[in-house]
Amino acid sequence: MGRRLGQHFLFDPAILDRIVHALDPQPDDRVIEIGPGKGTLTERLAPLVGSVVAIERDEALAAALDRSGIEHCRVVSGDALEIDWPAALARRGQQTSYKVAGNIPYAITTPLIDKALSDPLPTVTVFLVQKEVGDRLAAAPGSKTYGALSVGVQAVAAVERLFTVRAGSFRPPPKVDSVVVRLTPRSDPLVTSAERAPFRRFVTALFGERRKQLLRALRIVTGIDADGLQDTLGQVGLDPRDRPEVLTPGEFASLFRAVR
Repeated sequence: MGRRLGQHFLFDPAILDRIVHALDPQPDDRVIEIGPGKGTLTERLAPLVGSVVAIERDEALAAALDRSGIEHCRVVSGDALEIDWPAALARRGQQTSYKVAGNIPYAITTPLIDKALSDPLPTVTVFLVQKEVGDRLAAAPGSKTYGALSVGVQAVAAVERLFTVRAGSFRPPPKVDSVVVRLTPRSDPLVTSAERAPFRRFVTALFGERRKQLLRALRIVTGIDADGLQDTLGQVGLDPRDRPEVLTPGEFASLFRAVR
């Protein structure tokens, strides 16, 4: 794929092995790998699991990986954002559970994460992402990196920021460091599948007013009068003087339902 499509190839064997370990590979696992590139992760992962479907957008790289003949691996040439992942896996069996891994292009990180957290959710997702994105995914309320992405992801998944990968571990090296993150679906998601899209819009709008007190920010976002919002905030136990950036994902979810 190279720089034309925004991919930097990870070649450090120790880092590749740590990524495989983070996925906790089991002999009957089915895995979607996003952006396998030259197959450095694929060749380590495939022998440890039941099957890998490697989705590669670059046709030349996909063809080369297919010719390499890695066992338990089927290469799909195409855009991972457009391909139906469970449907691609169905050709390898009828199980419904699967895992996802990949060194994903920085330019499409957020939509790929969003897809990985759409039904049916994988049992675990391990992504190598830009350090800044990893920091935002795992950020705590009130921190500088906490934002709409943090809340949207943490509402449906547990986020683990596992380890940093230096730019020198890639060819060509990117301009920034990366991190490996692991996303595991919550057993008690804070929003339903049907609520996710409007919840993200609500949270994004509130973070657009993150420096304003909650009451004023809600008036701007919802158009509800101050008296009505005072009552709503009281019902969900939130202080009107707080700012959106200090609310936990659970508090955002409660507030979202209260003002709908």
